[in-house]
This record gives sequence, structure tokens and C-alpha cells, in this order.
Amino acid sequence: MGSTDYACDDDGIAFITINNPSRKNAMTYQMIEQMYHHLTVAGNEARVVILTGAEDAFCAGIDLNFLSGIPPEERGIKVPTHDENGLWNITACPVPVIAAVNGPAVGMGAEWTSHCDIRIVSTNARFAWNFAHRGLIPDTGAGTWLLPRQIGIQNALKLLYSGEWLDAQRAYEIGYVTQIVEPENLVKAAIDEAKTFLRGSDSSHRLTKELLYSGLTKNVADHQIASREALLECFRSEAHKEGVASFTDKQRPNTREE
Repeated sequence: MGSTDYACDDDGIAFITINNPSRKNAMTYQMIEQMYHHLTVAGNEARVVILTGAEDAFCAGIDLNFLSGIPPEERGIKVPTHDENGLWNITACPVPVIAAVNGPAVGMGAEWTSHCDIRIVSTNARFAWNFAHRGLIPDTGAGTWLLPRQIGIQNALKLLYSGEWLDAQRAYEIGYVTQIVEPENLVKAAIDEAKTFLRGSDSSHRLTKELLYSGLTKNVADHQIASREALLECFRSEAHKEGVASFTDKQRPNTREE
């Protein structure tokens, strides 16, 4: 039936792997629940998360074979899919989340990539928001909220109306992904990117991510108030004291916050 697996290394880089390769990593409800659980664990113990798929696919969306056995009135994830502010669980995870995409990311799989902060892909990566082909709308809501903010309204609507494939090169050109590498280099590229984030403090990452996503629905005056409050929290933090001391002492700061 597949699973969603979790591992975290000594540096605090966690891997969440969608693992159902015989079905192109299509998701069952149990796998989605596992992923949400792993995100909660990662938020407490990891410093960066890399979300990826096993073997030659990222995620082919919901497993239609699995779904066909469930009456329509009984379909639906039985765990919360967002936090109290309405942000998706991946987006709400308090640490940076990198999507490492190899092969297809389709439907819900494409939506998961939009939930992530950074997208690094292989030359084989391709995305499809093919919900219109199934008589649906983007099932997590990201395609109609996050995606237009990430690539612009016109590009988003073209993909949503047509359900056409977005290949790696075009995804890079429109700013949806930050880097394209050969498939065998994907994991290393994601880890290398994650390591650049380890230079910053965990509290700075948490507050920056929170401000950015909450700011998408705030007016500028409210955002300025929230930003000032967060800055005051930073000034009182040990991470700030360490950062200033490391600058004056010309040493690299110890950004790991226990």
C-alpha cells in the first residue's frame, strides 16, 4: 500500500520520502496521515526538511485505485490538513521545506510541491495540475492560492485550465523551481541547499517563514506591526546575541538552537 518515511541526520536535515514506487508514489489516506505526522516531528527536531519521492517519481497524486474502493461520501482526510491560520501543514512547518522533485508530480503531488518553500528538480521532473481532466479543482487549494502568487495569474490559469505538463526547463524559466540537476545529483543538490540554511538561526527561519506566509493575507500596516513584534523577539533571543558576538569576534555563529 505504500508509506511515507522519515529520517533525520545529525545536522538536523530531515528527509520525508513518499514511498509507493510501483504506483509512481501515489498517495493513500494513510500515507498522507503519515506525512503530516512526520512534519510535526520534523518541526520539533529538524532544522530543514527535504520532501521527495522514492525512485523515479515525486508523487502521482491520490491513488485512484485506492480511492475507487471508498464511497464518495466517505472520502476525505481524517486528520487536520492545515493549522489554525489555514496554512497547509507543509507550509506551516516551522522549518524550511525543500521539495526535491524527480519525475512526475501530478495532481495532489503538484500541489505538495507548491506547499514547499523551495523546489529543486531533476531534468526528468514535470508537473501537472490535471484536475480539470477529472472534473475537479486543485484539491488542496494551493493551485488557486499559492500557485498564482508563485508564477503569476496567467501562468497558473494556463496550467489549471489545460492540465498540460510543465517540464523542468519551463518551470525554471517561470520561477517555479530554483535549480535543475541530473537525476543522480538531485539528493546532493537538495542537501547542499539545506546546508546553506543551517548557517542561519532556527528562530529567524521560523519567524521569517511565519511573517512571509501570514503577510500574504495581511494589509501592509498589520504586517509592519507583526514584523516589529517579531523583531523585538529576535532582539531578546540568544541567537541574536550569538550572531552579534560572532561578528565582533570574526567567528561563525553557532546557529543550532537546542
